[in-house]
Amino acid sequence: MAGQIAKRGEAAAGAAPLIYRTKLPVRIWHWINALAIFVMLMSGMMIFNAHPMLYWGEYGANFDVPWLVIGHRGTSGYLAVLGYEIPTTGVLGYAQGTANAFPPLVTIPSSYSLAGARQWHFLFAWVLLVSGTFFLLYALFSGHLRRDLALKREERSLAHLWHDIKDHARLRFPTGEAARAYNPLQKIAYLAVLFVLIPVVILTGCTMSPTLNAAFPWLVDMFGGRASARSIHFLCALGFALFIVVHLLAVVLAGPVNELRSIITGWYRLPQARMVKESVQ
Repeated sequence: MAGQIAKRGEAAAGAAPLIYRTKLPVRIWHWINALAIFVMLMSGMMIFNAHPMLYWGEYGANFDVPWLVIGHRGTSGYLAVLGYEIPTTGVLGYAQGTANAFPPLVTIPSSYSLAGARQWHFLFAWVLLVSGTFFLLYALFSGHLRRDLALKREERSLAHLWHDIKDHARLRFPTGEAARAYNPLQKIAYLAVLFVLIPVVILTGCTMSPTLNAAFPWLVDMFGGRASARSIHFLCALGFALFIVVHLLAVVLAGPVNELRSIITGWYRLPQARMVKESVQ
Protein backbone atom coordinates (compact mmCIF):
# COMPACT_ATOMS: atom_id res chain seq x y z
CA MET A 1 0.00 0.00 0.00
CA ALA A 2 2.81 2.39 1.01
CA GLY A 3 4.67 1.48 -2.19
CA GLN A 4 1.66 2.31 -4.33
CA ILE A 5 1.29 5.68 -2.59
CA ALA A 6 4.98 6.43 -3.17
CA LYS A 7 4.68 5.52 -6.87
CA ARG A 8 1.64 7.72 -7.26
CA GLY A 9 3.58 10.57 -5.59
CA GLU A 10 6.55 10.03 -7.93
CA ALA A 11 4.22 9.96 -10.94
CA ALA A 12 2.57 13.16 -9.83
CA ALA A 13 5.95 14.82 -9.32
CA GLY A 14 7.11 13.67 -12.73
CA ALA A 15 3.91 14.95 -14.32
CA ALA A 16 4.59 18.51 -13.12
CA PRO A 17 7.25 19.78 -15.52
CA LEU A 18 8.96 23.14 -15.45
CA ILE A 19 8.14 25.17 -18.55
CA TYR A 20 9.64 28.42 -19.81
CA ARG A 21 6.54 30.61 -19.65
CA THR A 22 7.63 34.24 -19.16
CA LYS A 23 10.15 35.66 -21.64
CA LEU A 24 12.89 38.09 -20.62
CA PRO A 25 11.38 41.29 -22.16
CA VAL A 26 8.09 40.62 -20.34
CA ARG A 27 9.91 40.09 -17.04
CA ILE A 28 12.00 43.25 -17.44
CA TRP A 29 8.96 45.36 -18.27
CA HIS A 30 7.01 43.87 -15.36
CA TRP A 31 9.58 44.98 -12.79
CA ILE A 32 10.26 48.39 -14.35
CA ASN A 33 6.52 48.98 -14.62
CA ALA A 34 5.95 47.89 -11.02
CA LEU A 35 8.66 50.25 -9.73
CA ALA A 36 7.41 53.19 -11.82
CA ILE A 37 3.78 52.74 -10.77
CA PHE A 38 4.60 52.37 -7.07
CA VAL A 39 6.73 55.55 -7.09
CA MET A 40 4.12 57.45 -9.08
CA LEU A 41 1.29 56.36 -6.78
CA MET A 42 3.22 57.36 -3.67
CA SER A 43 4.45 60.68 -5.07
CA GLY A 44 0.99 61.30 -6.53
CA MET A 45 -0.54 60.98 -3.07
CA MET A 46 1.82 63.68 -1.82
CA ILE A 47 0.82 65.91 -4.75
CA PHE A 48 -2.84 65.26 -3.92
CA ASN A 49 -2.18 66.40 -0.34
CA ALA A 50 -1.56 69.92 -1.66
CA HIS A 51 -5.25 70.20 -2.65
CA PRO A 52 -7.21 67.12 -1.47
CA MET A 53 -10.33 67.81 -3.51
CA LEU A 54 -11.50 66.71 -6.96
CA TYR A 55 -13.85 68.49 -9.36
CA TRP A 56 -15.45 68.06 -12.77
CA GLY A 57 -15.23 70.84 -15.31
CA GLU A 58 -12.88 73.45 -16.68
CA TYR A 59 -10.92 74.66 -13.70
CA GLY A 60 -11.72 73.52 -10.16
CA ALA A 61 -11.03 75.90 -7.29
CA ASN A 62 -11.72 76.33 -3.60
CA PHE A 63 -15.17 77.84 -4.16
CA ASP A 64 -16.33 75.15 -6.60
CA VAL A 65 -18.23 72.09 -5.37
CA PRO A 66 -15.93 69.03 -5.27
CA TRP A 67 -17.19 65.51 -5.89
CA LEU A 68 -14.47 64.03 -3.66
CA VAL A 69 -12.80 65.42 -0.55
CA ILE A 70 -10.32 63.84 1.86
CA GLY A 71 -10.19 66.19 4.82
CA HIS A 72 -10.23 66.58 8.58
CA ARG A 73 -11.99 68.40 11.36
CA GLY A 74 -9.51 68.79 14.17
CA THR A 75 -8.12 65.29 14.68
CA SER A 76 -10.98 63.53 12.89
CA GLY A 77 -10.39 62.49 9.28
CA TYR A 78 -13.12 61.92 6.72
CA LEU A 79 -13.70 60.95 3.09
CA ALA A 80 -16.61 62.66 1.32
CA VAL A 81 -17.77 61.24 -2.04
CA LEU A 82 -20.69 62.90 -3.84
CA GLY A 83 -21.81 64.40 -0.54
CA TYR A 84 -21.69 61.11 1.39
CA GLU A 85 -19.21 61.28 4.27
CA ILE A 86 -17.22 58.38 5.72
CA PRO A 87 -15.10 58.66 8.91
CA THR A 88 -11.47 57.72 8.12
CA THR A 89 -9.52 58.83 11.19
CA GLY A 90 -6.21 56.97 11.41
CA VAL A 91 -6.28 56.06 7.70
CA LEU A 92 -7.11 59.14 5.62
CA GLY A 93 -7.49 62.83 6.46
CA TYR A 94 -5.82 62.55 9.86
CA ALA A 95 -3.32 59.75 10.56
CA GLN A 96 0.09 59.34 12.19
CA GLY A 97 -0.40 62.70 13.89
CA THR A 98 -0.58 64.61 10.59
CA ALA A 99 -3.54 66.40 9.01
CA ASN A 100 -2.97 65.30 5.40
CA ALA A 101 -5.22 63.42 3.01
CA PHE A 102 -2.67 60.59 2.80
CA PRO A 103 -0.34 59.79 5.73
CA PRO A 104 3.49 59.97 5.51
CA LEU A 105 3.77 56.17 5.49
CA VAL A 106 2.48 55.95 1.90
CA THR A 107 3.84 59.15 0.34
CA ILE A 108 7.06 60.17 -1.42
CA PRO A 109 8.59 62.24 0.13
CA SER A 110 7.35 61.22 3.59
CA SER A 111 7.40 64.85 4.80
CA TYR A 112 5.30 67.43 3.00
CA SER A 113 7.04 68.64 -0.17
CA LEU A 114 4.99 69.42 -3.26
CA ALA A 115 8.10 70.28 -5.30
CA GLY A 116 9.88 67.09 -4.28
CA ALA A 117 6.83 64.95 -5.04
CA ARG A 118 6.51 66.52 -8.49
CA GLN A 119 10.14 65.74 -9.29
CA TRP A 120 9.69 62.08 -8.35
CA HIS A 121 6.38 61.91 -10.20
CA PHE A 122 7.62 63.42 -13.46
CA LEU A 123 10.84 61.38 -13.47
CA PHE A 124 9.01 58.08 -13.18
CA ALA A 125 6.31 59.22 -15.59
CA TRP A 126 9.09 59.26 -18.19
CA VAL A 127 10.21 55.81 -17.04
CA LEU A 128 6.64 54.54 -17.48
CA LEU A 129 6.27 56.16 -20.90
CA VAL A 130 9.59 54.95 -22.32
CA SER A 131 9.36 51.41 -20.93
CA GLY A 132 5.71 51.12 -22.01
CA THR A 133 6.56 52.26 -25.54
CA PHE A 134 9.36 49.71 -25.89
CA PHE A 135 7.20 46.94 -24.46
CA LEU A 136 4.34 47.76 -26.82
CA LEU A 137 6.71 47.62 -29.80
CA TYR A 138 8.05 44.29 -28.56
CA ALA A 139 4.52 42.93 -28.01
CA LEU A 140 3.47 43.94 -31.52
CA PHE A 141 6.50 42.75 -33.48
CA SER A 142 7.28 39.59 -31.49
CA GLY A 143 3.70 38.31 -31.66
CA HIS A 144 3.36 38.42 -27.85
CA LEU A 145 0.26 40.60 -28.13
CA ARG A 146 -1.47 38.37 -30.67
CA ARG A 147 -0.25 35.05 -29.25
CA ASP A 148 -0.40 35.58 -25.48
CA LEU A 149 -2.65 38.55 -24.70
CA ALA A 150 -5.39 38.63 -27.33
CA LEU A 151 -8.55 36.76 -26.35
CA LYS A 152 -9.21 33.68 -28.44
CA ARG A 153 -12.60 33.34 -30.12
CA GLU A 154 -13.97 30.93 -27.54
CA GLU A 155 -12.72 33.12 -24.69
CA ARG A 156 -14.78 36.08 -25.90
CA SER A 157 -18.12 34.41 -25.23
CA LEU A 158 -20.04 35.62 -22.19
CA ALA A 159 -20.54 32.02 -21.06
CA HIS A 160 -16.79 31.36 -21.09
CA LEU A 161 -16.01 34.59 -19.24
CA TRP A 162 -18.71 33.93 -16.65
CA HIS A 163 -17.34 30.43 -16.09
CA ASP A 164 -13.86 31.89 -15.59
CA ILE A 165 -15.19 34.45 -13.11
CA LYS A 166 -16.95 31.72 -11.10
CA ASP A 167 -13.79 29.59 -11.04
CA HIS A 168 -11.73 32.51 -9.72
CA ALA A 169 -14.38 33.33 -7.11
CA ARG A 170 -14.12 29.71 -5.93
CA LEU A 171 -10.28 29.95 -6.00
CA ARG A 172 -10.10 27.32 -8.74
CA PHE A 173 -7.11 28.38 -10.79
CA PRO A 174 -6.10 26.74 -14.11
CA THR A 175 -4.11 23.53 -13.84
CA GLY A 176 -2.20 21.28 -16.23
CA GLU A 177 -1.99 22.43 -19.85
CA ALA A 178 -4.52 25.19 -19.21
CA ALA A 179 -1.97 26.88 -16.93
CA ARG A 180 0.55 27.31 -19.77
CA ALA A 181 -1.19 30.48 -20.96
CA TYR A 182 -2.87 33.47 -19.38
CA ASN A 183 -6.52 32.91 -18.53
CA PRO A 184 -9.17 35.30 -19.99
CA LEU A 185 -9.43 37.45 -16.86
CA GLN A 186 -5.65 37.90 -16.80
CA LYS A 187 -5.65 38.88 -20.46
CA ILE A 188 -8.42 41.42 -19.97
CA ALA A 189 -6.64 42.92 -16.94
CA TYR A 190 -3.26 43.19 -18.73
CA LEU A 191 -4.84 44.64 -21.88
CA ALA A 192 -6.72 47.19 -19.77
CA VAL A 193 -3.49 48.28 -18.10
CA LEU A 194 -1.57 48.44 -21.38
CA PHE A 195 -4.18 50.10 -23.59
CA VAL A 196 -6.42 52.00 -21.15
CA LEU A 197 -4.86 52.88 -17.80
CA ILE A 198 -1.32 53.72 -18.97
CA PRO A 199 -2.32 55.85 -22.00
CA VAL A 200 -5.08 57.70 -20.12
CA VAL A 201 -2.96 58.37 -17.04
CA ILE A 202 -0.18 59.78 -19.25
CA LEU A 203 -2.53 61.93 -21.34
CA THR A 204 -4.40 63.32 -18.31
CA GLY A 205 -1.06 64.04 -16.66
CA CYS A 206 -0.05 66.01 -19.74
CA THR A 207 -3.38 67.86 -19.66
CA MET A 208 -2.59 69.19 -16.18
CA SER A 209 0.68 70.72 -17.36
CA PRO A 210 0.33 74.42 -18.40
CA THR A 211 3.33 74.06 -20.73
CA LEU A 212 1.79 71.09 -22.55
CA ASN A 213 -1.60 72.84 -22.57
CA ALA A 214 -0.02 75.61 -24.61
CA ALA A 215 1.63 73.13 -26.99
CA PHE A 216 -1.36 70.77 -27.29
CA PRO A 217 -4.55 72.72 -26.43
CA TRP A 218 -6.73 69.89 -27.74
CA LEU A 219 -5.84 67.84 -24.66
CA VAL A 220 -7.91 70.13 -22.42
CA ASP A 221 -10.90 69.80 -24.75
CA MET A 222 -10.48 66.02 -24.93
CA PHE A 223 -10.94 65.60 -21.17
CA GLY A 224 -13.37 68.46 -20.59
CA GLY A 225 -11.03 70.74 -18.69
CA ARG A 226 -8.05 70.48 -16.37
CA ALA A 227 -10.23 69.78 -13.34
CA SER A 228 -11.87 66.83 -15.10
CA ALA A 229 -8.45 65.60 -16.26
CA ARG A 230 -7.26 65.63 -12.64
CA SER A 231 -10.29 63.61 -11.57
CA ILE A 232 -9.76 61.06 -14.36
CA HIS A 233 -6.05 60.92 -13.47
CA PHE A 234 -6.99 60.11 -9.87
CA LEU A 235 -9.46 57.40 -10.95
CA CYS A 236 -6.77 55.82 -13.16
CA ALA A 237 -4.41 55.81 -10.18
CA LEU A 238 -7.15 54.13 -8.16
CA GLY A 239 -7.47 51.58 -10.97
CA PHE A 240 -3.73 50.85 -10.75
CA ALA A 241 -3.99 50.44 -6.97
CA LEU A 242 -6.91 47.99 -7.29
CA PHE A 243 -5.06 46.06 -10.00
CA ILE A 244 -2.01 45.72 -7.72
CA VAL A 245 -4.12 44.48 -4.80
CA VAL A 246 -5.95 41.88 -6.90
CA HIS A 247 -2.72 40.87 -8.67
CA LEU A 248 -0.82 40.30 -5.40
CA LEU A 249 -3.77 38.43 -3.88
CA ALA A 250 -3.92 36.14 -6.94
CA VAL A 251 -0.17 35.49 -6.69
CA VAL A 252 -0.48 34.47 -3.03
CA LEU A 253 -3.50 32.23 -3.63
CA ALA A 254 -2.06 30.58 -6.76
CA GLY A 255 1.27 29.78 -5.08
CA PRO A 256 3.75 32.64 -4.52
CA VAL A 257 6.92 30.57 -4.96
CA ASN A 258 5.87 29.24 -8.37
CA GLU A 259 4.52 32.61 -9.52
CA LEU A 260 7.60 34.54 -8.39
CA ARG A 261 9.91 31.99 -10.02
CA SER A 262 8.06 32.57 -13.28
CA ILE A 263 8.36 36.36 -13.20
CA ILE A 264 12.00 36.29 -12.01
CA THR A 265 13.52 33.38 -13.96
CA GLY A 266 10.84 32.68 -16.57
CA TRP A 267 10.42 29.06 -15.45
CA TYR A 268 7.04 27.88 -14.19
CA ARG A 269 5.90 24.55 -12.79
CA LEU A 270 2.54 23.53 -14.20
CA PRO A 271 0.05 23.04 -11.34
CA GLN A 272 -1.47 19.58 -11.37
CA ALA A 273 -5.19 18.88 -11.50
CA ARG A 274 -6.70 17.67 -8.26
CA MET A 275 -6.46 13.90 -7.89
CA VAL A 276 -9.78 12.09 -7.55
CA LYS A 277 -9.75 9.97 -4.38
CA GLU A 278 -9.94 6.26 -5.04
CA SER A 279 -12.59 4.34 -3.17
CA VAL A 280 -11.26 1.90 -0.59
CA GLN A 281 -12.33 -1.65 -1.32
